[in-house]
Amino acid sequence: MPGGTLLKHFFGQGAELDPEDRFNLNRKTRGKRLREIYSILAKHRFLRGFTPEEFREMLEDLGPSFVKIGQTLSTRSEILPQAYCEELSKLQSECDPLPFPEVEKALEEIFGKDLSSVFSYIDPNPLGSASLAQVHKAALTDGEVVAIKVQRPGVKATMAQDIDIMRVMAKRLSRFAKSTQMVDFSDVVEEMWRTFLEETDFAIEAENLQLFKKLNEQVAFIDCPRVFPELCSEYCLVMEYIEGTSIGDHDKLVELGYELSEIGEKMLDNYATQILEHGFFHADPHPGNIMVREGKVIYIDLGIMGRLTPAERAGFGTIISAVGRQDPGELKDALLSFSIQRDNDLIDHPRLLADLDLLLSSYGSCDVRDLDIGQLLTDVIALTRVSQVVLPPSVTNVSRGIVTMEGTIADFIPNDSIVSIINDHIMRSGNPIDKTKDALADAIIELNKAAVGLTQAASYSGETLRMLTRGQLKFNMEMLGSEAPMAALSKIMNRLTIGIIIAGLFIGSSMFAQIGVEPFILGVPFVSFFGFVGAFVLSVWVIIDIWRRK
Repeated sequence: MPGGTLLKHFFGQGAELDPEDRFNLNRKTRGKRLREIYSILAKHRFLRGFTPEEFREMLEDLGPSFVKIGQTLSTRSEILPQAYCEELSKLQSECDPLPFPEVEKALEEIFGKDLSSVFSYIDPNPLGSASLAQVHKAALTDGEVVAIKVQRPGVKATMAQDIDIMRVMAKRLSRFAKSTQMVDFSDVVEEMWRTFLEETDFAIEAENLQLFKKLNEQVAFIDCPRVFPELCSEYCLVMEYIEGTSIGDHDKLVELGYELSEIGEKMLDNYATQILEHGFFHADPHPGNIMVREGKVIYIDLGIMGRLTPAERAGFGTIISAVGRQDPGELKDALLSFSIQRDNDLIDHPRLLADLDLLLSSYGSCDVRDLDIGQLLTDVIALTRVSQVVLPPSVTNVSRGIVTMEGTIADFIPNDSIVSIINDHIMRSGNPIDKTKDALADAIIELNKAAVGLTQAASYSGETLRMLTRGQLKFNMEMLGSEAPMAALSKIMNRLTIGIIIAGLFIGSSMFAQIGVEPFILGVPFVSFFGFVGAFVLSVWVIIDIWRRK
């Protein structure tokens, strides 16, 4: 098969994630998975185009990694037409269910053959079936109603193989994307790998549920299921059964008497708390992960969580504050202080400031229906990349979370700005006395830095004056951004130099010809002859070069 041969040639070589790991990732397994992917694409005739339904079915057949991509695309109407987004939104909660006997077999491998010692009842009809796991309602032996989240057998290995293939692809593409303005594909894939390891380990999700509940225990309108850690493992999660209404079912929520705008504002305000105060936030808040019950917003799936250090929380808060106030100077300073790597010698500060000013004027005051928060964050990251400023990976995590949240609640708050709501939260949070103390402390620190700088400046000035009076001072000047003019000037000087050489050869050969020193060539002295030939050749070359370069 030509397509299979091409894929084999492209992916045949490359470094595995870890040849000795339990997923057995190597060239053989990679080739097998590639053949599977190609056969699925051929089955759906992907080169001929497809309807929204056919596109969703193809992603489902390709496997969980591609379903995750489809879930992300379902909230990005600026990338795909609305019909495709609506169809892909079914991937949030709908997937072909795993037969119950296979679920029972997976549970028996986890809890032992006698499931009745743990569960008095397991509903064979799934509550939800996703690409990674399936959820069933059950009851413990003490009568407690729970939800069992069981990972699909073999899905972890399949996802590992897909990411392994993506890693090889990123390695190949990086050879053709050397520009600093391009996304580092390897970093993207590594971030996918870290997310994969966390999302496919349900023991980690159990810890996330416990921590999230503790951090939000004082919040009246936010909650998550209670978890049973003694029954949780890598492949199974047992938690409180939540019976509510999906956040995506707007009509049902209105029918139950909920105010959509109130839900949207409270969710976003709490999301700002998760990011800026807790430093522990839901990184994938799509509608399939959120329900509403008894006046509370319930996050039912905490498989992907983001974390921020105190310094990162402060830095991100400053960035959002600057966007809300449309202050390009503050945003520039915040990005530079937040960066983990930057080359000050290469940063064009005036251009960066002007670009940020234009960016903020375009996005800062838009309503949520008009504000493309995803594009805003993408543009900010692109500007920093162009300016040789590298932001930490946590920024990508936060950006993805905010983009997903924006897609989830966009219809809830049509007349409010997401940036302004987060900025209002920043202004409300914090004690004014503490802020004053912090401001005074910052002022003292800055004054100390200024005093040290003045002392050093005086010292350097004295040394410079002494060197100047002794004739020891030398200047080394570099004109940044002048490569093109200097190149043009260099060409002009080269032509002038060659012109002088030509004139010298003609004049020198003519003077030597008058002496008449033998031997002669064509009646001209030997030396004069070659002088005339050299001058002629150089003259022709200069004329051709001038004509060719217009």
